[in-house]
Amino acid sequence: MPDRFDPRRAAALVRAARADSQMSQAELARAAGMSQPNVAAIESGRRAVSGDVLERLLGEADYRPSIAVEEHAQAIVDAGIRHGLHDLRVFGSIATGADHFSSDIDLLARLDDGRSYFDLALFQNAVETLTGFPVDVIVDDANRPSFLDDVPLVHL
Repeated sequence: MPDRFDPRRAAALVRAARADSQMSQAELARAAGMSQPNVAAIESGRRAVSGDVLERLLGEADYRPSIAVEEHAQAIVDAGIRHGLHDLRVFGSIATGADHFSSDIDLLARLDDGRSYFDLALFQNAVETLTGFPVDVIVDDANRPSFLDDVPLVHL
């Protein structure tokens, strides 16, 4: 099974997560059961880490899916175009600013004519691979759930 987060991006991911959570390297190291010099070496790219260690660090720093969505917004839009989705909007915990490491990415999209749920699944997989977070996609059409009429939406 592939790693949830790309260990080759460990330095940038750990730095972003730690900055967002406003933790010091020592605080993150303590929370993850590591030494501060190890966290510093990971953040500087001098130390490679396994996918498991990276996920533990990101979990302790509460790396939020909103950070990944912001970083990869254009790539997500591009994946949507490739798979026949447009007018992508984020809703749920990301749109309200209440997301955490355990949150998923909730997307609302319009599906181009002639496209199928297979295209939707390919898009979902592409976004999960990009971000490391589970993704739910709801098609915005006549059958969309009515609860979406009153929820905050953020366009990508």
